[in-house]
Amino acid sequence: QVQLVESGGGLVQAGDSLRLSCAASGRTVSIYGMGWFRQAPGKAREFVATIRWSSGITTYANSVKGRFTISRDNAKNTVYLQMNNLKPEDTAVYSCAATQRWPYTGADANEYQVWGQGTQVTVSS
Repeated sequence: QVQLVESGGGLVQAGDSLRLSCAASGRTVSIYGMGWFRQAPGKAREFVATIRWSSGITTYANSVKGRFTISRDNAKNTVYLQMNNLKPEDTAVYSCAATQRWPYTGADANEYQVWGQGTQVTVSS
């Protein structure tokens, strides 16, 4: 079994940066990819970014492309989401997820079997 724990959320001002971390533990050899999703109050969960565990290939939502960067440290079994030039519309609970199935597209939340507890990111204007 795989467990995920996020950290790094907080309250920032527009234009600031934050880095989220997602540490995986347990049977991490079964992970093919990891992703970040977010959900704002009253809105549906939204794909943010994904990274393939072995190759490091990344995919981003258009809304964050050029501002957010997903990366991983295989030795630490940790995935990061560097968020720059944050905007008030980025305010949401951010959750990381892991998929143990191949192939996967990455943007569909239904492809992920393991989820973290989420971390709040609030961006004030």
